[in-house]
Amino acid sequence: MPPVRNLVEDAQKALEASIMYYKGQAVGTIAARDKDALALNYDQCFVRDFVSSALVFLITGREDIVRNFLEITLTLQSQERRMDCFKPGLGLMPASFKVELRGGGEVLIADFGEHAIARVTPIDSCLWWMILLRAYVKATGDLALANRSDFQHGMRLILRLCLETRFDMYPTLLVPDGSFMIDRRMGVYGYPLEIQALFYAALRSAEELLLPNDLDGIRTAVIERLGHLAFHMRSYYWLDMQRLSEIYHYKGEEFGISAVNKFNIYASSIPAWFINWLPDEGGYFAGNIGPGLIDFRFFTLGNLMSVITSLSTKEQSSNILTLVANRWDDLVGQMPMKICFPAVEDRDWQLFTGFDPKNVPWSYHNGGNWPVLLWFLVAAAVKTGNIPLAENAIKLTEARLGKDLFPEYYDGKNGRLIGKEARRYQTWSIAAFLLSKQLIANPEHLKLISFEEDNRAIACEF
Repeated sequence: MPPVRNLVEDAQKALEASIMYYKGQAVGTIAARDKDALALNYDQCFVRDFVSSALVFLITGREDIVRNFLEITLTLQSQERRMDCFKPGLGLMPASFKVELRGGGEVLIADFGEHAIARVTPIDSCLWWMILLRAYVKATGDLALANRSDFQHGMRLILRLCLETRFDMYPTLLVPDGSFMIDRRMGVYGYPLEIQALFYAALRSAEELLLPNDLDGIRTAVIERLGHLAFHMRSYYWLDMQRLSEIYHYKGEEFGISAVNKFNIYASSIPAWFINWLPDEGGYFAGNIGPGLIDFRFFTLGNLMSVITSLSTKEQSSNILTLVANRWDDLVGQMPMKICFPAVEDRDWQLFTGFDPKNVPWSYHNGGNWPVLLWFLVAAAVKTGNIPLAENAIKLTEARLGKDLFPEYYDGKNGRLIGKEARRYQTWSIAAFLLSKQLIANPEHLKLISFEEDNRAIACEF
């Protein structure tokens, strides 16, 4: 194994080499520098991917890159209300952008999903952009940037996209399949946990950044939604032994406001693996809740972001980390950390993924291990005071990540194999390692991405 000092230096050099420039200014980082990825879209800067790099830049005094990124992406935000399909909705942020040479000059080309595999619309880009803007302000004190009229307008467009009239009555966001980190068909349409955790963090960010002038009622709507969303998630998504017992004894077909089984969940839908896998101590948020549906799979990013942003209560946060510790081999394995558990297999794999050969069981988004999730695990562990767990995860990463040339993901039940189609020198894998080292060295950096506890959860009957 290479010395840790050399690994950090290698990662720093690799991150520097990934920086994208536009008209002489650093504006982001490309997704990967693997030569085999050039024919795909890995030469672009993804909003989602850049957040990991941006946090490293903010911690190490490279705030200018983050500011440039925020300004550039704001100019790419959809600013026109359209009553037509095939066009990005008003307020939508692009999934990614690239720099092209045209007519002797450089131009920015944004992708709102119209060029992506399966034409997936990026729901999470808007939310990550809001979260990153708040992190920038926390790191620099440059509140003047957020107070600028174009930034206030951009935030309001995003919030209207999330908060205004829709065919729904839940406080959660209804989204299509493949609209976030899991950007392929994986049965995560509806109200996936990751989107709800990011939505909560974006609302908390907006509460801090919006000017007090509330002539359009957006700020009031943000505060009201925060309370309802927190209550909904903490009450209905939470799974532990007590909750399992409640679901097991549910009565179906209940009608009216007084119904206990509000989503009409049938006890027979509880999978056998969950009953055997859920430990006596610990718990987590379900992957999805909807009419007649609980997705019992453990989705890592949504659960860890719930801890980091205080969407989960202190007790729930502690229980999520306890679950990770108790199911370490399943969720962490040889490379932190598995994107979801368990993988869907056999007929479920065929139905959920549409026979997707890249999402075979225990690979890619179907139970693969993703090094980028290391920093989420470390941040959640630091926030809950579980430093040894964070250090163990980093130690595992140090043993392989550099030697394997910073791959995109790993395959297998324990993350032993480099992903069959994983790209090398994946920028967010590189940044995640550097960010994790920074968070361990100085836990104060966590304030860039975390929020204080919030007890404004408001019960809402539906």
